[in-house]
Amino acid sequence: MKRTLIQSATIISMDASIGDVRDGDVLVENGRIAAVRPGIAADDAEIVDGRGRIVIPGLINAHMHTWQTGLRGFAANWTLLEYFRRMHAGLATLFTPDDIYIATLVGALNQINCGATTLVDWCHNNPTPAHTDAAVRGLIDSGIRAAFFHGSPKPEPKPGEPHFSEVPHPRREVERLLAGPLADRNGLVTLGLAILGPHYSTLDVSTHDFHLARELGLIASMHQGGGPAKTPGGWEKLIEAGLVGSNVNIVHGNDLPDDLLRKLIDLGVTFSVTPENEMIQGHGFPITGRLLRRGVRPTIGIDLESVLAGDLFSAARVALSMQRALDNAETRKSEGTIPATTTIPAREGLAWITTEGARMLGRESQIGSLTPGKLADLVVINADDLNLFPVHDPVATVVMQTSLANIEAVMIGGTWKKRNGKLLVDGLEAKKQLLAQSGRRLVRDIERQGHAAP
Repeated sequence: MKRTLIQSATIISMDASIGDVRDGDVLVENGRIAAVRPGIAADDAEIVDGRGRIVIPGLINAHMHTWQTGLRGFAANWTLLEYFRRMHAGLATLFTPDDIYIATLVGALNQINCGATTLVDWCHNNPTPAHTDAAVRGLIDSGIRAAFFHGSPKPEPKPGEPHFSEVPHPRREVERLLAGPLADRNGLVTLGLAILGPHYSTLDVSTHDFHLARELGLIASMHQGGGPAKTPGGWEKLIEAGLVGSNVNIVHGNDLPDDLLRKLIDLGVTFSVTPENEMIQGHGFPITGRLLRRGVRPTIGIDLESVLAGDLFSAARVALSMQRALDNAETRKSEGTIPATTTIPAREGLAWITTEGARMLGRESQIGSLTPGKLADLVVINADDLNLFPVHDPVATVVMQTSLANIEAVMIGGTWKKRNGKLLVDGLEAKKQLLAQSGRRLVRDIERQGHAAP
């Protein structure tokens, strides 16, 4: 029996029945959390000194296009319209399976390095099965827990080809994945669908794709927003057809009208906010506050490392700070003063990147909190570091002040993936060089086609 005991740490369990534990222990047995309390005795376990450390559940990145890792920063100055034209209709068309593999592998490793133990990889640049398999292999080789959301490319159609909005999601490819590398519904890497949805496809395609997800028991995730809808009134028609439920995940949703947002919430739809990118590229203000006012919480995703950093703590802070600012401004406008107390406590921000991510994936019984019986996905933060010490409120320290520099250790399924501030991965420098070669070639080739540099 493999056992690990973290002793004398500050534990933020994100489990209401356990709460926060000062000077507490976490016992891991056979890949799962066995106990969380002070004074656990386990003489045969690997002992980890947790003094001066904060232990939290592994973070859950609810939305990222990991295939763009090799283009870090390249799209930082693009609006959403430029992104559609220059990425999907341009750079994306030049990717080989090798490009997809190394970007996904290194992007997933960076997520582990930043404290994310689960990654929702929204892969929509897979024109061939070889591209898809390369992405899946990259996730598996990284060792991260992941939901591979199988998408579809969005190039400009060639003469005689239909527009991507008119192409149903490929059933045969989904069934191939379910019969092959992603057959285990409880495995380290599982399958979901990254479909077009009514904002980016015809009603016939949306209906087909929603039926496919429902039939196969998969999450159907889709972007919502960015220009006019391809199918005006499409959500209402899908709701009337009984196709919208808790397996549906909406990314962004900035322009959803209030009445439709309420209907979607009542049907159990989940929402993934990518706050920093939404404000940078022009989606609009994130819907964080609109969701909270209706009794539900968002999940948080990074979205695009081609635009911004892959750090979930920063993303949660952006969402929290932006919504507090909006709330403060509204109170000043309506009452002539700032609120008497903060509208969103820091603990909310931590829930968005832990328990809510687990709920969105339908895996709240397995991940998202440090609860006995759940998978041992956890992060150890060095709270003795200069930028965190002294700690008065551990939750505030984690949400408002922690950065990559403080992530001392990361465990996934009971196995250490990072220790003493270092990723436990062989050949990392060689992988970085392959990523750099891929990115440079893609940029060179797109510029040769006459596209201007950023």
